[in-house]
Amino acid sequence: MKEKKLELYYFEQCPYCQIVLSAMRVAGLEEKVTLLDIHEDHKLKEKLIKVTGRGTVPCLFIDGKPMHESRDIADWIHRYARELQGEEGRT
Repeated sequence: MKEKKLELYYFEQCPYCQIVLSAMRVAGLEEKVTLLDIHEDHKLKEKLIKVTGRGTVPCLFIDGKPMHESRDIADWIHRYARELQGEEGRT
């Protein structure tokens, strides 16, 4: 399985973003996700709104496709981590 390009639009103080960040840590995926803080770079929020029609975070882009809702993202992260671990076990 080819690894996916993962980009997380977030900001540190957001409690919903913290759910996603925690899931990434637990799943061991911190190194595989590019973090894009919309408060550090306001152009990121403009891009988020342009692409998704929403300025809300967290938003995880998976190979360029956006996913909103912290619980959905956290569930996806855990499933993806299990897939990756299964792949590593077969090599």
